[in-house]
Amino acid sequence: MNKNNSTKWDIPTICFIGVMAALVCAVTWLRIPFLGSKVHFANAFCLLSGMLLGPVPGGLAAGIGSALYDAYTGYDIAGILITFVSKFAMAWICAKLMPEKEDSRLNLHRTVLASIAGALSYVFLYMLKTYVYQRLVYGFPLDAVGVTMWSKFIPSLINALFAVIAAPILYHALKPALQAMGIKRN
Repeated sequence: MNKNNSTKWDIPTICFIGVMAALVCAVTWLRIPFLGSKVHFANAFCLLSGMLLGPVPGGLAAGIGSALYDAYTGYDIAGILITFVSKFAMAWICAKLMPEKEDSRLNLHRTVLASIAGALSYVFLYMLKTYVYQRLVYGFPLDAVGVTMWSKFIPSLINALFAVIAAPILYHALKPALQAMGIKRN
């Protein structure tokens, strides 16, 4: 919760990790078909997890929620672990770049920049995973890999753009209520 001090692993924090993981998993099911792929809301909630919980707890919520979705939909264990690591990294990077002081006039700008960094890190990791699977695991020719990557890159950028817009709005809307309830401490 407070990223300057070590994470306090109390019952409310653990419960909040579980709630955010459940939300990440649930919103991953909400998909909108677009350009032969699907746009979803999961990345926004992964970023939000990092913003609200901090680097490690937020990363756990994002990683666990996304990995649960993959497990429910039949991914293999390698795919589930890759999803966990990449979504954890997305939330962790976002949380690490969040503003230190809550009363700063630059909070919205810093929140958006943290979201951009987290979202783009995920796009990079997703494209790397796609390349490794397509080229090295399945052995597809490079031109076929390029077509597959391009078809996944555009929806990934759209998901990233949506996440960068939605996550800061949700964060600044939820933060005061969570602070008043004693859930968010900074």
